[in-house]
Amino acid sequence: MRFLSLIRIDETTARPPSEQLLADMGRLMEQMTREGVLIETAGLQPSAQGARLRLRGGRIAATDGPFAESKEVIGGYALLEAADLDEALAHTRRFLAVHGEGWDIECEVRPLMADGACG
Repeated sequence: MRFLSLIRIDETTARPPSEQLLADMGRLMEQMTREGVLIETAGLQPSAQGARLRLRGGRIAATDGPFAESKEVIGGYALLEAADLDEALAHTRRFLAVHGEGWDIECEVRPLMADGACG
């Protein structure tokens, strides 16, 4: 079963990762890929580089970033293969643990719908 781990950060207080964290994260991602757990992962550029589209009442409106109304934004994601939610959470804990102290990030883990269904 596939799960999406959405990594939420506070752009106003987030700091760039250290060289040590990047190295530790690289080792973890290599290990998880070899284990068949990590399918794909990526960080996102700051929200100032993006835009949001919203459909409301049949009208589509666009808002350029940064998104002042949102303190927390999606900073990245990981697509995981796991037997169930508990296993997906265990793998996500590994990701969080590698960061150590001094970080304030949150991951939302959700199963993907079967066969690409939306809604």
